[in-house]
Amino acid sequence: MAPKVLVSDKLSPTAVQIFRDRGIDVDFEPDLGKDKEKLASVIGQYDGLAIRSATKVTETILREAQNLKVIGRAGIGTDNIDKDAASKKGVIVMNTPFGNMITTAEHAIAMMFAVARQIPEASASTHAGKWEKSRFMGVELTGKTLGVIGAGNIGGIVCDRARALKMKVLAYDPYLGEEKANAMQVEKVELDDLLTRADFITLHVPLTDQTKNVLSRENLEKTKKDVRIVNCARGGLVDEEALADLLKSGHVAGAAFDVFSVEPAENNPLFNLPNVVCTPHLGAATTEAQENVALQVAEQMSNYLLTGAVENALNMPSVTAEEAKVMGPWVKLSGHLGSFIGQMTDEPIEAINILYDGSVAEMNLEALNCAVIAGIMKRVNPDVNMVSAPVIAAERGVKISTTNQAKSGAFEGYIKVTVVTEKRERSIGGTVFSDGKPRFIQIKGINIDAEIGANMLYTTNEDVPGIIGTLGQTMGENGVNIANFTLGRSEAGGEAIALLYVDAQVPAPVLEQLEATGLFQQVKPLAFEVA
Repeated sequence: MAPKVLVSDKLSPTAVQIFRDRGIDVDFEPDLGKDKEKLASVIGQYDGLAIRSATKVTETILREAQNLKVIGRAGIGTDNIDKDAASKKGVIVMNTPFGNMITTAEHAIAMMFAVARQIPEASASTHAGKWEKSRFMGVELTGKTLGVIGAGNIGGIVCDRARALKMKVLAYDPYLGEEKANAMQVEKVELDDLLTRADFITLHVPLTDQTKNVLSRENLEKTKKDVRIVNCARGGLVDEEALADLLKSGHVAGAAFDVFSVEPAENNPLFNLPNVVCTPHLGAATTEAQENVALQVAEQMSNYLLTGAVENALNMPSVTAEEAKVMGPWVKLSGHLGSFIGQMTDEPIEAINILYDGSVAEMNLEALNCAVIAGIMKRVNPDVNMVSAPVIAAERGVKISTTNQAKSGAFEGYIKVTVVTEKRERSIGGTVFSDGKPRFIQIKGINIDAEIGANMLYTTNEDVPGIIGTLGQTMGENGVNIANFTLGRSEAGGEAIALLYVDAQVPAPVLEQLEATGLFQQVKPLAFEVA
């Protein structure tokens, strides 16, 4: 059955057609996002939800989304999505950070010009029949110092445009390295330095706990007199009350805001102040940007639903289409390794240690980690997946560690998973053969070569005669067909294990019959998702 996607906001018809061309069943309901009750009543039918800013994806909506796998936001901001609830539900949240970069950067530059030359007020005055040349004395941008808070995708474009305007550019960004700053031809500085030197300050960071009120009253008071502040990023980055006070006092010469702490902004301390330019969140509002982000979100969602490729996800490691092809068998193996340990471990898990050896150590380990953790966590939550598993593990205080190393044995690559509980450590290793099929190659330090089936039986025993016969006879007498049979032992007469790949789940009376022989320390049925 084809995946089914709901588009609940106004999205380009071209984007809707992309879903259809890719073989995805799509319902285009551009006003549905405004009706929370109706959205909640139908969301359970869909694998994907494509939105803009009008649809609010709340915990209540997600509670009804039994089949939802991905939410695609056509744009950068995802404040309208409860990402924590989505992660716990196992739903990937994607955005489109590149489709409106130029548009938003250009708006910031336009706002800088507008506040430097008081263009909106001068326009209103002239429309009113006044001719107030002396009232609207502006300043040039050429030769001025621009302070850019956040020099990532959009901030980087602003830096480039500002240098073309012959401005000196200071950049404050904890993630900006000196080499990158030199390549951008900007001066990397600390925030306090930027505040005291900049003639214009523009913000280009997301709203996080670390960036909220980055321009607080205290920091605004550190700024150079007659500074002009531009915010086309996110409301909440600037203390608007404090900025209004400093505008009134004359310390700040002007401000240009496209975003506000409360939106829609019907009342705000900055409104109706002289030389304050305000626009209604227009940063991405160009026909080119709207088309770009819509097409991008349709492609990303289609790629994920059809191939497993993960692009621009906020709660899941990205996996390109090329990586997905190569890593597919290794992702399956990771899940099987985790599932084996999860099914074998009854007590609370304190830590998960994952070793990547050889060729697999060069792959996307974050994604493989998620698959391992998901396999383990299915023991406590059957609905867990690669998105929700790390969240569930973190909630339970499980420590995750990884090690990667060069090829150290006979296999080109292998993965070994060890879990630590209060009572014991348990480990299992596996690899992917050239046929693309995952195999278990080591359990409890004992080497084996076991194909993985949907239904399996695991036993442990002392290495004594009669084990194979007992297993075969018991299965045969009870009509359980053995598809494959793998044995391993630590040494002659030592600890031994058996893995049986059977055609159907082994009935409980058969398990009890095996236990009653007294030959086995463990008799454990296992189930794996092998499709």
